[in-house]
Amino acid sequence: MDRRIAMIAIIVEDRGSVAKLNDILHRHGEYIIGRMGIPYDKRKISLISIAIDAPADIINALSGQLGMLPGVTAKTLYAKTGRNDAEEPGR
Repeated sequence: MDRRIAMIAIIVEDRGSVAKLNDILHRHGEYIIGRMGIPYDKRKISLISIAIDAPADIINALSGQLGMLPGVTAKTLYAKTGRNDAEEPGR
């Protein structure tokens, strides 16, 4: 199955969902390239970005699981190309 590169933007408004969110991300750890979290105490929210390299169905499932958590919004942006130039013959 073709792998895709994507960014998942997550906004956490209910800190009670953080443990479940971290568990979901941990279960998908083999696909996660990197993660950045920014707590915004002034608004009592957290902003998280996840860079991921995985099959599209895995990315969609992860984003959906995150978005179903109370007080969590998740949106996914896909790269236009999923090609890995390092794996192309002759490069």
